[in-house]
Amino acid sequence: MNLPNVLTLLRIFFVPLLVAALVQENLRFEWNGVTVTNQMLALAIFLAAAATDLLDGYIARRWGQITTVGTLLDPIADKLLVSAALISLVQVRLMPGWMAILIIGREFAISGLRSIAASAGYTIAASDLGKTKMVAQVIAISLAMTSKDVPELAPMAHVAMWTVVFFSVLSAAMYFRKFWRKVDDRIKLRRRKELLADERRRRKEARLAGMAGARTTEVR
Repeated sequence: MNLPNVLTLLRIFFVPLLVAALVQENLRFEWNGVTVTNQMLALAIFLAAAATDLLDGYIARRWGQITTVGTLLDPIADKLLVSAALISLVQVRLMPGWMAILIIGREFAISGLRSIAASAGYTIAASDLGKTKMVAQVIAISLAMTSKDVPELAPMAHVAMWTVVFFSVLSAAMYFRKFWRKVDDRIKLRRRKELLADERRRRKEARLAGMAGARTTEVR
């Protein structure tokens, strides 16, 4: 297993730690004379996990270590991390539930579109707007976590989360507008070819059966 895949698995490992740290509202401990709260610990875990997202892609491209396993695991790890963070923020009442549902629902919708496109022979790469959305998510989630200890950041966190919602909806609309018609046409064409092939096969079998029946009659 190469280093990028190890970093991706490490990001998945961070998910339960992030949830455990964020939902433990009364967690406080001293470290080098500094009082560390559960929000600070959760923020450190989240930023470390987000850093692995940047590193694994960079290393995989730089060292030529792009693998099928890494390609499959990387988006799963990203979605697990963001979804776990959003759901945990809803749990501790740092963001409204409908925002989390909208953002997570967008991720599932795009994943479904990618799966359908892959079955039709298309590869949907991440767009610049999608990458901007990921950066906005990291900033917004970080601000939301910090706002518990620093209430002055709450308005900024709220604006950042609305920005994430905007980019999520806009990027999803662009993905579907750009690829859905192509994917739908490709699937319909492939299905039409399959039906024509089945029809030719049935006709051939019928002719062969008729010829076999005629030979049997001649023999008699």
